[in-house]
Formats: sequence, C-alpha cells, structure tokens
Amino acid sequence: MTEKRSDAITKGFERTPHRALLKGAGVPNEAMDRPFIGVATSFTDLIPGHTGMRDLERAIEKGVHSGGGHAFFFGIPGVCDGIAMGHKGMHYSLPTRELIADMVESVTEAHRLDGLVLLTNCDKITPGMLMAAARLDIPCLVVTAGPMMTGAGRDGKRYSFVTDTFEAMAQYKAGVMDEKELMACEDQACPTAGSCQGLFTANTMAILTETLGMSLIRCGTALAVSSLKRRIAFASGERIVELVRQGITPRQIMTREAFENAIRVDLALGGSSNTVLHLLSIAKEAGVDLPLEEFDRLGRETPQLSSMNPGGKYFMEDLDAAGGVPAVLYQLRDRINDNPTLTGPTISEIIACVKDVDEEVVHPVSDPVRAEGGIAILSGNLAPDGAVVKQSGVSDKMMHFEGRARCFDSEEGAMEALMGGIVVAGDVVVIRYEGPKGGPGMREMLAPTATLMGLGLGDSVALITDGRFSGGTRGPCIGHISPEAAEGGPIALVEDGDPILLDIPNRKLELKISDKELEERRARWQKPEPKIKTGWLARYAAVVTSANTGAICKAP
Repeated sequence: MTEKRSDAITKGFERTPHRALLKGAGVPNEAMDRPFIGVATSFTDLIPGHTGMRDLERAIEKGVHSGGGHAFFFGIPGVCDGIAMGHKGMHYSLPTRELIADMVESVTEAHRLDGLVLLTNCDKITPGMLMAAARLDIPCLVVTAGPMMTGAGRDGKRYSFVTDTFEAMAQYKAGVMDEKELMACEDQACPTAGSCQGLFTANTMAILTETLGMSLIRCGTALAVSSLKRRIAFASGERIVELVRQGITPRQIMTREAFENAIRVDLALGGSSNTVLHLLSIAKEAGVDLPLEEFDRLGRETPQLSSMNPGGKYFMEDLDAAGGVPAVLYQLRDRINDNPTLTGPTISEIIACVKDVDEEVVHPVSDPVRAEGGIAILSGNLAPDGAVVKQSGVSDKMMHFEGRARCFDSEEGAMEALMGGIVVAGDVVVIRYEGPKGGPGMREMLAPTATLMGLGLGDSVALITDGRFSGGTRGPCIGHISPEAAEGGPIALVEDGDPILLDIPNRKLELKISDKELEERRARWQKPEPKIKTGWLARYAAVVTSANTGAICKAP
C-alpha cells in the first residue's frame, strides 16, 4: 500500500489545518501514517439488538489498533421495527435504509477514510450498510451484533418475541390466553440483548451478509451474548486493516455468483421475504444485474432444508449450534458457487472445512423439509410486475386458495376489522395504498398477519398487500404487489366481494373478473391525495421506485 485515501488529509504542508484538527481529536503524530478506519456503529439504547454494541465497539477498536490502524467511530441511526410497528413510526422504517447508506457515504467521503467496519444488526440497518459498502467500494467489513437467546419457560417452553407477543395479543383477545399468560410472554420474550430469535429480517440479513462474504465466518449466527461474537469483532478490526493494505473491496466480493449463493441460502432456510427488497437494492449498488425473477428460478431448484421459527421450531441459537452458515453451505455444496470472501478462504474452502452438521436442524438435500425454497414470486393480472410470498410459512391447505375480497385502504382499517370480527373464513384481506409511494414507506404488516394467526384464521383467510411483512410473518400472506395502488396498479381496482385466486405452486395471483371490467374500473380510478405531504417522507415518496426493483431511491 503506497498511497492511502487518508493521505488527502494527512500529507503535505497544505494539510497543516487538517492535521491540527485531527490532533484536536486526539490523533497522535505517529498515527498519521496508519490506515484510518471508520467504525460506523448503530448503537442505541432504543433497540435490544443494539444495546450490547458498546462491548463490540471496544473489541473492534482493539482489533484495528492491533492490526496497525487507527479507529474512528461515527454514529448511524437505527429504528426498531417491533417498536415502530402499528403506528406512524413504521412509515419511517424502510426509508431509513436509504438514509443510512447516504450517511455512511457522506462521512466516509468527507473524511477520506481508508476502510470501514460496519457494526449493525437490525432489519434496515444491515442492508443500508451493505448498500453503502457497495456504493463506496473501499475496503469494508460488516459485524452483525448477533441474535438474542430465547426466553426460558416451564415444561421446556422457549419464548420468542414475535410468536409470543404479537400473536399472543390476538389469543388474549379471543380468550385463548389469560392475562397471566400474556404477562409471562411480555416478560420472557426478550430475555437478552440481540436481534429477535427467529429467522426474521435482521437474522436473515446477518446470515446473507456472511454468505456474501462480507463478514467473518460464524458472524451471521454467533449470539449477541457470546464470547465468540466478541472474538469475531476483534478479528474483524484486525482484518479490515489487512484488507486496506491488500486493496480488497466489496465489489470484488459481492459478485453475481455471491448474490446467487445468498439467495440459495435464504431459500434453504426459509428466510424473511424482506430480503428480496434488500438483495435487489444491494445488487443495484454493486453494479450486479439481479432481476426479481431470479429468486423464483433459484427457488424452484433449491429445497428448503430447515424448519426455522416463525414458521418452524428452531431458533437462531439452534442454527448456530448446528454449524451456522458453513453448515448450510455444506448441505448445498453441489449448488453453491465458489467465490472469494473477506475472511480470506473462498466459499469452497470454507465448505471443505466443515466436519459436522446437525442434520436435525439443517437437513441434507436428499431429505428436505420442502422440495422448494422458502420464497416464491407470484404474478398475474393482480400483480403484473410480481409479488412475494414466504411459502415456507404457508400451510399445505392454503397453498391453493380462492376467496372473496375484503378491501382496506390502510393497515389500521384492516386491523379494526380483524379485531372486530368482521373478517371471516373465506375472505381475502386486501390492504392497499401501503406501498413504497402510497404508504409512504411500505409499512410492515406484522400486526394484521399475527392477528390472523392468533385468531385461528391462518388456514381459512389470505392477506394480500402492496406493503410488506415482517420476517416474523407466517401464513398465506402475499406482499410487495407491484405496481402498487398509489401508481394505479390493479390492486387499487379490487372491490369488496371480488373473487381472488391464490395458487402458490403455479405462482399465480389472479383477480377473477373480466378484462373489460378491469379496464372500466381503471378508467374510473382517481389517484388519491398523498397521506403525508411534508418532511422527509414526502421527499422519499417522490423518488422511491417500485418494490419489484428493490424500492430504491432513483437518481434525479
């Protein structure tokens, strides 16, 4: 390494003012020649997935200095989707992904940092960090802070956040659960720091980050409370300095082959449907052509190998003990591309080192949980540009379903109907004007989907939306319908009582009315007033693209 980006602020008499300011920040003379490593940290007291990051920050800083670099911390905001759920706050969740990418880019370019460690954990924060890494294309390494432990209950019961709080609400409402049981759920659902225990969006993205080669081995599953996570953080600090010296950057790692590997691992584990949005957006920043249809092509030839919560019985602590990401790669070895990683070994070399896999948790390809992967892409006259379903969470009974539409123009309207007993067996709940533009912000629909399951309607009612779902969603719930209602998509034209066909095996989502009737409704449709007209969300709505392209903010 003969030249560094940071030379622009440390070399020559012209940079006397710059060095003076760095010394004012405590940087000694001898550090001016070391690689300047930014540590973008999303620590906050607001999110359990991030409250333990102070220890990881210390470990990363020690690693950076042990490796011969100098560490600089800067803050990145985080939104907890669970806390933001069900009110105005959820409008802001997905848009923060764009803000995070922009903030990392801004600080890194303004201060000419040589490399980055990206300390992250939750739903939109990890993809925002990866988008920035791909955009900047300077040496970067991601440390995800890890999942929390499950809560311990009587008779071997293990509590987790989503199934034991959101679904418990509906069970309490229906009289299935008493107040004492509800309080036990509340007290036990989040027993430690860390991201929520199942294969929700945060943990899925951590796993895919490791699969992409952007974090060290076992980082994707090592628990937040483990000493292993701290050792990974220290090693990441050391490794980033070496990456700067070697000139290894994210676009050398995040190739088309790497994205295919990430999709396959996602499908094999039955991960969150939100990963479709995020992988599309990261690939765009990396200059990789990744069409939505690729998820379905790979899904048809990649079996689901694990039964992970929320749709199954295993939690992140089980997957970690079973061998983590390397175990999944090993089981998929005949379908996985070789590719470089930031760790050093290639994907094939990592697979070759796997000695033992718990096949109760991660099945072999010869004995899959399901023949197809966890995510399916649907299309039809109701979703001409596609829709997404987490089929790993759908019962066999609901894989093919026809029902009558019951339409709502907001999540709140649907929730009121669900809690009021208005939605009954045979209905298809249609929640629209909740897409990237119409929401704005494409709110997650965990509250309605969890309520459906809690009320015992998961095998008799389907839900479709141009919004999206939490990674904790299970049941016949179809999201990301494109084009969205706010852009005049067919979902805006559905009327109460219309027959809707859901056919997941054949990838169909159809509004069963005539083309003539559909065109007559289109001619009568009027674009509604924006729900939010001021502030950041109004600007976001003006530039955000459709869900089938990753809901990215397009350039002017």
